[in-house]
Amino acid sequence: MKSLEGKVAIVTGASSGIGEAIASDLAGKGANLVLVARREERLKELADKIGGSSSQKVVVVQGDVTKKEDLETAVQKAKEEFGKVDFLINNAGVMLLSFLKNDKIEEWEQMVDVNIKGVLFGIHAVLPEMLKQGSGHIVNVSSVAGHEVFPSSTVYSATKYAVRALSIGLEKELSKTGVRVTNISPGAVSTELTEHISDKEVLQMFESSGSTTGFLQANDIAHAVTYAVSQPDYVNVNEMIVRPMQKKE
Repeated sequence: MKSLEGKVAIVTGASSGIGEAIASDLAGKGANLVLVARREERLKELADKIGGSSSQKVVVVQGDVTKKEDLETAVQKAKEEFGKVDFLINNAGVMLLSFLKNDKIEEWEQMVDVNIKGVLFGIHAVLPEMLKQGSGHIVNVSSVAGHEVFPSSTVYSATKYAVRALSIGLEKELSKTGVRVTNISPGAVSTELTEHISDKEVLQMFESSGSTTGFLQANDIAHAVTYAVSQPDYVNVNEMIVRPMQKKE
């Protein structure tokens, strides 16, 4: 794998979980960072942590991926500080599982806004610069829920199927431009995402399911991202599915 020394990565949803782990892993491999999330204090804490353990530069941008202007600002700050953007990690997402019959319309809209529009706005903000420089790498974080649907995941899965479709289509469009695209689909990861589920029936279902499936750690997905962006320029890792192993009974 090639070195990431001097590369510049924008990471959305970087204030916790997978996004935080991705930022730390990329910095550990030599990349400079622009961190984007709504929780500015969490971003500053992460920036201080990375700065204390490496020589990489970190720029913090308080932003909401549902606002295209915030992602445009992140790209502009990357250009001002580093002169370029090499990687966009479209990681921000929400998982508000619910049964359709329970009519959580506001949560449906939130998932569409963050999981689909947020990815599109990131692409919108960074693609002109990448095409101009003839290089770049867009990594979209989807989910195994973008490959299969389970009870309560209907809307969430729909958004993650959309992320996969965007990744596939974008990769085909950009195949001769020097800009690469990777779709990464994590399985169950131990993060705070499940803490935001409000549907009591879904929570009860999880409690009674007795699943034998374990959980991945955020670092497992971060390593997958780093692997994809560390490949030689002639290699495009189109898609990766990362699942936890089944627990022994």
